[in-house]
Amino acid sequence: MAVWDLSVMVEELGPEAPALKVSVTSDLHVGGVILKIVQKTDIKKDWSDHALWWEQKQQWLLKPAWTLDKCGVHADARLCFTPQHKPLRLGLPNGATVSLRACFSSPVFRSIMGICRLLNIRHPEELSLLRPAEEKKKKKDTAQEELYDLTGVPLSKCKTILNYQHESGLGASPEAEAVYKMLSVSQPAPAPETINKLYRPTSVVEKAQVNSRWLDSSRSLLQQGVQENSKLLLRFKYFSFYDLVPKVDVVRLTQLYEQARWAVLLEEIECTEEEMMLFAALQYHIGKVSLTEALVTPSPAMDDLDFALQCLEILCVVFFFKKKKITAMIIIAISFASTSHFSYRPKRLTLKGYKQFWFTFKDMSISYFKSKEESFREPIQQMNLKGCEVTPDVSVANQKFCIKLLIPEPDGMNEVCLRCENEQQYSNWMAACRLASKGKTLADSSYPSEVQSIRSFLAMQRSVPGSNDAQTDESINTHSLVSPRYQKKYKAKQLTPRILESYQNVAQLSLTDAVQRFLQIWQALPDFGVSYFVVRFKGCRKDEVLGIANNRLIRIDLGVGDVVKTWRYNTMKQWNVNWDIRQVAIEFNGNVNIAFSCLTADCKIVHEYIGGYIFMSTRGKEPGETLNEELFHKLTGGHEAL
Repeated sequence: MAVWDLSVMVEELGPEAPALKVSVTSDLHVGGVILKIVQKTDIKKDWSDHALWWEQKQQWLLKPAWTLDKCGVHADARLCFTPQHKPLRLGLPNGATVSLRACFSSPVFRSIMGICRLLNIRHPEELSLLRPAEEKKKKKDTAQEELYDLTGVPLSKCKTILNYQHESGLGASPEAEAVYKMLSVSQPAPAPETINKLYRPTSVVEKAQVNSRWLDSSRSLLQQGVQENSKLLLRFKYFSFYDLVPKVDVVRLTQLYEQARWAVLLEEIECTEEEMMLFAALQYHIGKVSLTEALVTPSPAMDDLDFALQCLEILCVVFFFKKKKITAMIIIAISFASTSHFSYRPKRLTLKGYKQFWFTFKDMSISYFKSKEESFREPIQQMNLKGCEVTPDVSVANQKFCIKLLIPEPDGMNEVCLRCENEQQYSNWMAACRLASKGKTLADSSYPSEVQSIRSFLAMQRSVPGSNDAQTDESINTHSLVSPRYQKKYKAKQLTPRILESYQNVAQLSLTDAVQRFLQIWQALPDFGVSYFVVRFKGCRKDEVLGIANNRLIRIDLGVGDVVKTWRYNTMKQWNVNWDIRQVAIEFNGNVNIAFSCLTADCKIVHEYIGGYIFMSTRGKEPGETLNEELFHKLTGGHEAL
């Protein structure tokens, strides 16, 4: 077979060095080429991390047994012999930047697994890498950021940064302690000027543009144009947080809190003014407690079996059902007895356009009747809440206790809005709806703790008069705890007493409880976990918005912002992508078919979101279960699935 010269750039020889000419044949395998390169360089070092990168084809030659002919390499090819692990600057959710060695040859999904293993973050499938906003990066070039250097830690030889500190004797070094403290302790409140300078999406379209910057999990960093020492952002991409245990997830919990905190401060997610004051109070408390307390696991409360047994009853409600709309007002009558007789009779409200019905809640279903007397007959309609979406809409100050339900229907989702009369009714009803959505009844042992959790949440929003010292605390930097909207709306002297009022309700929480409560309130926001994309549906002439959540797809009117339609993943039969015309097609039960093209992002990102969330739902509860990387790539990789 003919011998020909192969041009190979060797990174160790320097950028100005000419390419090596290696005499090869087409039947020579990749491993043999590497051996020739090493012999010709005459440099004695460990070459085990090096591999061949084919620049023209933008691919790695990682199979040493393959011949050059099988790889498609000919005399015109230009190869580069380079390390697979290179330095990468990584922006963490808390705003800090670490420099570490990441794998540039493996798919991004596997690179994230190595990064999370080093940083002691479990369940790396929930995270991904995001390109930073280019405009803001240019403006910050003059400012020198603080960099935590972890490039000396070999990813392949240690499990976590903690293990590396112990094995290498770095546990007592100030540098190692500073890195771990940065990862596991909440950062101080940012200056108001810092918040104002950072990019804040002001519309759904701008939020959609942010999602166009996600890297492809199926391709390597180098294949996507990421160079050595480039900066990327590590973020929680899939809002389906599995097996979150404070005792072993200190770093994960802290970074998740930081991402939620910045989402609130930068107005990436909408919240009410009352919720913002509560978020500010929790930030203030977490900042104070972090100085003296470590993030540890709380002692779990014991289930109250007697109280759980008392919950074997029917919730009766008066429901005002508006014509053609499913929004409603409700007063709940609850009797904690084991029979179906009720001593509490709700008040009657007269609202124009509404009709009054008698409602019962039994097992996992809501049924309504014309009157209480007819509740023993067939109901007018019965709505099964299993699999529904339950969202609170509460304002304790305004005595507003509403529950929004998205109930699955064959052709989408129906929206139901319930309004309770007081906190007690709301707590019991909300707990019942949440359990029913998970396929559980009122007899479930978690019902009492669910009720107590809701009551604790309401108590935090209630104004509690504090001491005079607390109300006049001048040390609190209020504008560092709220978003720019409220910085402009109120002066610091106006915000301080309101934040400190909410602070009185959370001042007794431990650090772990405070962080978990912040995340709980964040997850209860109506827009939590929805990633937006501007799309155009097949057969439509106008642009619309597609919202992707952890269990549903949402079609949103771009001009008005109203939800047009909702489809759940559990009604999805199949989805596919036409890669030629870049169009996503999805088929649901009931012969419902939709197709759309993506305008603000590549359709691969949308495809990966859908497949990623379906993968999240397949995770088992076995403690020793390993991450099924092959299944993830099958669901998210598309035509490039491994």
